[in-house]
Amino acid sequence: MIAGGIVTGLLAGIFGIGGGSVIVPVLFELFRVYHVSDDVRMQLCVGTSLAIIVPTTIRSYMAHREKGLVVPEVMRLWAVPAVVGVAVGSVAAAFAPASLFKLAVAIIASLIATKLLFGRDNWIIAADLPGRVAMAGYGLVVGLASSLMGISGGSVVTIILTLHGKTIHQSVATAAGIGVPITIAGTLGYALAGLLHQSELPPLSIGYVSVIGVLLIAPVSSYVAPFGARLAHRLSRRTLEIGFGLFLLAAALRFAFSLI
Repeated sequence: MIAGGIVTGLLAGIFGIGGGSVIVPVLFELFRVYHVSDDVRMQLCVGTSLAIIVPTTIRSYMAHREKGLVVPEVMRLWAVPAVVGVAVGSVAAAFAPASLFKLAVAIIASLIATKLLFGRDNWIIAADLPGRVAMAGYGLVVGLASSLMGISGGSVVTIILTLHGKTIHQSVATAAGIGVPITIAGTLGYALAGLLHQSELPPLSIGYVSVIGVLLIAPVSSYVAPFGARLAHRLSRRTLEIGFGLFLLAAALRFAFSLI
C-alpha cells in the first residue's frame, strides 16, 4: 500500500490526476484478501480512493498553479456543477450494484485512452471553450464520472480541454485544480452513502471510506505529488499523451476483466 502511495503521488503530479485509477485496483485486491463482501467492495474502494487523493490533489494543484497554467474560467464555471455530479454518483453508490462502477471505469478510461493514443491534432471540437450552459454540462459530467470511478476527474478534464484547444499542459494543470472540490465532496458523499450498509463493511470504516487505507496511502502520495508535477513540465506534449493513454488503458482492462 505504501508503494501504491508513491506511484499514486507521481501520477497525480505528472498527469494532473489524484491517482484513483491506481488506488482503486490496489484496494480492490486488498479488500478481497480481507473477505470484504462483493456487494460493497467496489464502493468501498471508490470512496476510500476519493478520500486518499484529497491531499494529493491539493498539493498537485498548488504545484501546477505556480507554473501559471491553470485556466481560471474552467475552475469558475465547473466547480459547482462538478459537485452536483459527485452528489448524483454518491446516491448511486448507496443503491447501485458494484458492476456499475467497474463498467464506468472500463468504458470511460478506454475512450479517453483511445483519443490520447491514436488521436490527431485536428481532433478538436472547437478552438475555444463553449458557452456557460455547455460548460455547466461538462462540469456535471466530470463530477459524475469522477464519483463513479473514484478519481479526481483529471482524465476526463484533460480530454475535454484538449478537444477545445487547450494545451496538454494547461489541461493537466486545470484538471488538478478541479479535482479539489470533486474529491472533497466525493469523500463526504461516499461516507454518508455507506452508512446504509455499515454492517457489511470492515472495521474502522466510515461509510464507504476505509480509515486504514487513508492513513497508509494518503501521506505518502501527497508528499510525492510535487515531484511528479515538476517532471510533467519537462516532458513534451506527445510524451504526456502516450504515457497518460497507456496508463488509462491498463486501468480499463483491469476492470473489464473483473466483470467477466
